[in-house]
Amino acid sequence: MSIAAVHTELITARLLRSWGPEAPRNHLIAVTVVADDGATGTGFSWTPTIGARAVQALLDDDLAAFVRGRDEHPEVLWDDAWKFLHEGGTGLTGIALAGIDLALWDLRARRAGLSVPALLGRRQQDVAVYGSGVNLHYELDELREQVRRWVAAGFGAVKIKVGRPDLREDVERVAAVRELLGPDRGLMIDANQRWDLPTARRALDALEPFAPSWLEEPLRADDLEGYRQLRRFSCVPIALGENLHNVYRFRDFIAAGAVDIVQPNIVRVGGITPFRRIVELARTHNVGIAPHLLPELSGQLALTLAEPTMVEVVEDAGFADLGVLAGPSPVRVTGSRLELLDRPGLGLALRQQALPALQEAAV
Repeated sequence: MSIAAVHTELITARLLRSWGPEAPRNHLIAVTVVADDGATGTGFSWTPTIGARAVQALLDDDLAAFVRGRDEHPEVLWDDAWKFLHEGGTGLTGIALAGIDLALWDLRARRAGLSVPALLGRRQQDVAVYGSGVNLHYELDELREQVRRWVAAGFGAVKIKVGRPDLREDVERVAAVRELLGPDRGLMIDANQRWDLPTARRALDALEPFAPSWLEEPLRADDLEGYRQLRRFSCVPIALGENLHNVYRFRDFIAAGAVDIVQPNIVRVGGITPFRRIVELARTHNVGIAPHLLPELSGQLALTLAEPTMVEVVEDAGFADLGVLAGPSPVRVTGSRLELLDRPGLGLALRQQALPALQEAAV
């Protein structure tokens, strides 16, 4: 079958717990692909801050016309579409392409009567989750309360933000969280690109005694040489990748020995198709995988990985929490584990309009 039409709709949702003044809301662009027999698949593009209308414009003005009449197989289509978009650079173009790719995988799985994990080959029955918060702006008491909620929920690991102007504040906050967690729960720390190399080295010296499981994005995401030097210095595993946008950048960081754990965001890299290529690249180099955000999607793909991983669950930021679903979530978190509610395709019913008319027009 071939693609007959593409429909997009911008959905903006205010976060229940603001990620700070620069990110009070998230944006999804719901993407529906209609095949020439009227069958549909639903995916999405996503951006928490800037570019939502630009992504939608790329889909409406460029990709919709390019994919029309082409084979609906996602892996067949992806490389041609990536080449077509490449003149526009990386970043937003990949985010736009992800919406098409996810919709096509959803369509393919629905045709087979399977969930996407079952179609790809499910290897895990369930997967571990960790509590995560965009909490650098929280006061210490508020941070403690958040960690207590995660402990009460049964999470076996949590992640907090670091990167306050005064390193002593980071030390105080990490010490307080470690005290609440005890020695047996995992603690990850995420600097969100706030440090330069000398600052990161000083921070590692100060924070290493609290046994962090990893240090995430301490430097600017593109600073390959900085990460290479830092990893040689660090006894704490280095994690990065949420802001790397294609398999070539992941290759560069892995080949340089600059990373221990890669964290591809499935939407930012362009969808399920390139995500799977990045996973295999990392596996061949004995580099860990921990997909970034979006547990409704990342959790499903984590079930297909050969080695168990952890899925990030940001407090009160799931699709159900944000009110962007027209039906139940395809995944369920109970205690420290995420399991799939086995539904056809991606199992995501996003809040959309005007689909019946679109389907009728395509048939």
